[in-house]
Amino acid sequence: MLEQHHKMMESVAITKNGEKVYSRSIGFANVEKKKKANEKTKYRIGSITKSFTATVILQLIDEGKLTLNTNLAEFYPEIVNASEITIQQLLNHHSGLFNFTSAEDYLSINTKALSKEELLAIIKKNGKAFEPGEKGEYSNTNYLLLTFISEDLDKDSFANILEKRIFKPLKLKNTQVGEKINSKKNEAFSYSRKMGARKKEQETHMSIPLGAGNIISTPTDIAKFYTALLEGKLLSPGSLLNMKIFEDSFGLGLFQLPYNENRAYGHTGGIDGFLSMAGYFPNEKMAFILTSNGSSINLNDVALGVLAIYFKDNYQLPQYEEEVVLSMEILTSYEGVYGNDTFSLDISVTNDDGDLMAQATGQSSFKLTPTSKNTFVFKPAGIKITFKNDILSIEQAEMTHALTKK
Repeated sequence: MLEQHHKMMESVAITKNGEKVYSRSIGFANVEKKKKANEKTKYRIGSITKSFTATVILQLIDEGKLTLNTNLAEFYPEIVNASEITIQQLLNHHSGLFNFTSAEDYLSINTKALSKEELLAIIKKNGKAFEPGEKGEYSNTNYLLLTFISEDLDKDSFANILEKRIFKPLKLKNTQVGEKINSKKNEAFSYSRKMGARKKEQETHMSIPLGAGNIISTPTDIAKFYTALLEGKLLSPGSLLNMKIFEDSFGLGLFQLPYNENRAYGHTGGIDGFLSMAGYFPNEKMAFILTSNGSSINLNDVALGVLAIYFKDNYQLPQYEEEVVLSMEILTSYEGVYGNDTFSLDISVTNDDGDLMAQATGQSSFKLTPTSKNTFVFKPAGIKITFKNDILSIEQAEMTHALTKK
C-alpha cells in the first residue's frame, strides 16, 4: 500500500534471538535506472551512527584510555568551555556546544569535503548554546568531537576503527563508512516527491557528519549490531549500564523507543532524504529496523504499524487518498501573505519547487498536501486549507478562519 500510493521507499527487518523473522524492501534504490531496492541495499543511516560512535568511546573507556569524566580540554582546549565539558556530556548531549548543522550557512557547505581543521574551526566559531550540564539539547557537534577523540586515542582513521572494533567482529559485511553514493555497489540514492515524481536529493559529503552520521548499512546488519550491543557482547556490563542511563531523554548514544508497555533501546536517523529508525526490545530479544530513501509520511507511523503487527495488537491499515498533482501555475497562484483583523497571525504561502509551504508568523513552515485543485491538508496538526478568490480558509479543531490575501 505504501508503495502503491507513492508514500515511501524503504527496507525493513525484524529479528528475534539474532535470527531474521521478517525482511522486505519496497521502492527503488535508483529511480532513474529503475533499480529496485533489495535486502542488501545500503542506505545512509544518519544519526543511528551515533550508537556506533558511543560504543567505540565506551570501549576505549573499558580499556582505561579515558573516563566519562575526562575533560574535552585534554584533547581540544581551544573549544569553548573545554575545561568544563566531559566525555559523558558529549555522549548525552549536555555539552552546550552549538549544533553545527543548525547554522544558517550549513546547507551551503555540506556538499563539499571539509578537513578536520576546517570542522574544528566551524565548531570554535559557532561556540556555545548554553553552559555545560545546564540541560540536554541535541547537537551533532558532540559526535564530531568524539570522532576526533577516538582517532587520537586509537591512532587510526574512524573508518578503520569501526571496521576493527565493530564491523569485522560482528561480520557486518554490508556496513561501512559512506563515501559518494555508488549505485553499482547497491547503495541507495535518496529522493523527495515533487509534482508527482521522485526528485533526487543532494548528497552530504561524508567528510562532514563523521561519527554523527556517516555510516551506510542495511536493516539486517543494523539489527545484528543492536542485538550484540544490548546483549553485552561489545561492552563491559558497567559501560552498557551507563549507556542506558537517561538524562533529559538522552542516553549515551541511545534513545528509548516506547511501544505500549514495552521499551526498546535504539536511535533514529535522518540525512538528506534518508530516514531511519532502529530499536531493540530486551524482553523480547527482538530488533526492528526501518531505513527509507524517500518518504512523504511520518516514519514513526510506519514503525507503529510494523510493531502492532508483530505484537499482534489491533491494527487497521491506513487508507491513503490518490495522489493529486497540481501544475506550477496553480501552485504559484496561491502564493502570498494572508490575514485578517481578528486572526492573530499572518500566514505566508510559498511554492517551493512544487511543494506548497505555509508558515504562520513566528512559527516553522510546513508542507501542504493537495487533496483537490484548491484544498490542502497538513495532517500532523489536523489542518485543512482551502483557496478561493484570494481567500484562504483554514480549518482546525472545528474552528474556521477566512484570511484575505494582502
